[in-house]
This record gives sequence, C-alpha cells and structure tokens, in this order.
Amino acid sequence: MTADLVAIVLPVFGLVAVGFLAALSGLLSPRAGEGLSEFVSTIGVPALVFRTMATATLPDAQPWGYWLAYFGGLALVWAGAMGLARRGFGRSHGESIVAGFASAQSNTVLVGIPLIFRAFGDAGAVPLFLLIAIHLPITMTTATLLIEGAEKFNPRLLAQRLLLNPLILAIGLGVAFRFAGLTLGGAGKSIIDSLAAGSIPCALVAMGLALRRYGLGANLPLTLAICAFKLMAHPAAVFVLAFKVFAMPPVWAGVAVLFAAMPCGINAFLFADRYRTGVAIASSAIAVSTGLSVLTVLFWLWMLGIGAP
Repeated sequence: MTADLVAIVLPVFGLVAVGFLAALSGLLSPRAGEGLSEFVSTIGVPALVFRTMATATLPDAQPWGYWLAYFGGLALVWAGAMGLARRGFGRSHGESIVAGFASAQSNTVLVGIPLIFRAFGDAGAVPLFLLIAIHLPITMTTATLLIEGAEKFNPRLLAQRLLLNPLILAIGLGVAFRFAGLTLGGAGKSIIDSLAAGSIPCALVAMGLALRRYGLGANLPLTLAICAFKLMAHPAAVFVLAFKVFAMPPVWAGVAVLFAAMPCGINAFLFADRYRTGVAIASSAIAVSTGLSVLTVLFWLWMLGIGAP
C-alpha cells in the first residue's frame, strides 16, 4: 500500500515541479502562471463541474447520515482553520477564507479516487462518487459566498456576482441539463471532456509557478497548521461522526474518512488565485500536505483496518 500511495502522489509533485522549474529557469514568466490559472478557473474547472453535475446520479433516498458525517466534519475544520488564521496568525478575512477552504477541500481526482478504489474496490464506488458529485459544488459555493459577502452586504450585488461566477454558472447549468433529461454526447461531450481533462495538469503547473513566486518561508507555520487540520483533524471528526454518531454501512463510513484524509485540493489554489488573496497560503498548503499525506493516509488506513503501515 505504501508503494501504491507513493506512485499516486509522485505525479502530483511532478507537475508542480514542472511549473516551479520552468519559473526558476525563466522558461515561463509569472504572466504564464496567471494565464494558466485564468484558463483553469474560468473554463477548465467549470467544464469539470458541469460534467459532474450533468451526469451525476443521486439515489432516490438520500443518505443523510453519510452527508452529515462528512460535511459536519468539514464545517468544523473549516471554521476552526478560519478562526486560527484570523485570530492566531492575524491574516486578512480573504486569507482566512482560503485557509479554511484549504483545510476542508480534499484532493479527490488525483489522489482520492485511485486510493479509495485501491482500499475498498468496487464496493467504494457508490459512496465515493456520491461525495464527488456534491463536494466541489458545496465547497466552492460556500467559499464564494463567504468572500463575495465579506464587504458591505448588498444582496443585489452579491446575486449578480454569484450569477456571473463561472463555477456557480457551471453548477446551475449542469443541474438544469440533467433535470431537463438531456444527455452529454457527441462532439459536445468530447469538448467538455478535453477541457475538464486539461484543467488539473494546467492547475498543478500554475501552482508550481506560484510556489516559485511566493515561496514557503513566511507561511510555513500557518501551512503546517492547515496540514494538521486537513490531514488529521478533518478525518478524525468524520471518523467519530461516521462510526459513532450516524448509522451507515462500514464501507461508506470508511470512504468518508479516507475522503476527508486526502491532502488539500487544487481548487483552494484556484479560488485564491481568482480572488488574488492567500495564493501563497494555498499553494504551500497543497504542496506540503500532499507530501505529508504519504504518512498520514497510512495511519488512517490502519485505523480503518485496511492493510498495514
């Protein structure tokens, strides 16, 4: 299992390293990173979200215990990390939102999917994809609401900004597409799939460029705190809720815990870059948590009785 986990994590570091070395050598300028990030946040990830929402199949009877266990733990960690960043580290409201987002947003596509399938096999598919279907829309919408409503509250202006936000638009269009009974196929599916597939590698390269630009130094204490929230506090909270509070099949509980135990997701960086706040915090948290997850995920696999560390 250790070798499998390392093999999953290495490509993530490899793409980040491509961006970092390209910036270090002068091959790519900071403007290239800005362009990549803009493409990913306005076209690539919205395409991924649209595809997820348009094709997701949710059960007729919603597994409320499963939702509450996972998102209850997520809410606790998000609030705790935001409060620590704001009061403990004196960061701005925007940076605190990014810290909370990074502490709660899991890397599912690059690390979560292959690892959870390796741990639970096909039995983990349904609970895994149920979470994937609503995880990104809920966290992105929450972060957007928090940051857009940070200034003087103006309901009309807030609604306008949300309606023009590419991710919110993608969620709405995806839901409308599915409930209209339409199917994604042909050339349209090929275009959406290509945009979605390109978004993740572009985002990781852009993150490498940002790491070269901002570095780790001044953000290292906060970065380590975010990693503690993401890799230990988040899965611990979900573990208690899934196994001790709410009733669900053991495999579903295990998937929820491992999902929470994943390192910080790339969408925290994309969100930070879009709003030009906390970019250094997000990029360093993603890089450091991905490396540390090789050890912490093994611990959570042991806690779940899967394999041996």
